[in-house]
Amino acid sequence: MRLEGSCHCKKVRFTLESAHPYPFNLCYCSICRKTAGSGGYGINLGGDYATLEIEGKENLNVYQVKQVDLKSGEAALSPARRHFCGHCGSALWVWDPRWPELVHPFASAIDTPLPEPPERTHLMLGSKASWVSPSVNPSDRQFDEYPDESIAEWHQRLGLTS
Repeated sequence: MRLEGSCHCKKVRFTLESAHPYPFNLCYCSICRKTAGSGGYGINLGGDYATLEIEGKENLNVYQVKQVDLKSGEAALSPARRHFCGHCGSALWVWDPRWPELVHPFASAIDTPLPEPPERTHLMLGSKASWVSPSVNPSDRQFDEYPDESIAEWHQRLGLTS
């Protein structure tokens, strides 16, 4: 599915192809929650990085999270790059050189109508904010940390791969 997206001020616009366009993955980690989730979570989609086309690249900024190794106590930048508009601050997508073929646009930045997922995966619930009460349906899956399947595997399990 071809996805079109933009920031709020429209200074950054982008398109990409996605075989996994269902917005099902609700991430409650502090990074997604604080950078892209006013509802207490962020929703990432899956896309093909080779197809990402960007208008307004000069308006992009990148945020890399500083992570602290729990064993050594040493801090280092995460390789994941969170792209956002430098004018309006809209979170746009995450790209990580460890998986260079993938890009993960935030569903909130997509302008194309997205399909409604038949179930949702609530992940990183162990890090959710105290004020968040997840709205979980009976068919939804819940994880304190990472789920047991990838975005691609979720789409495949439900027969939703385009």
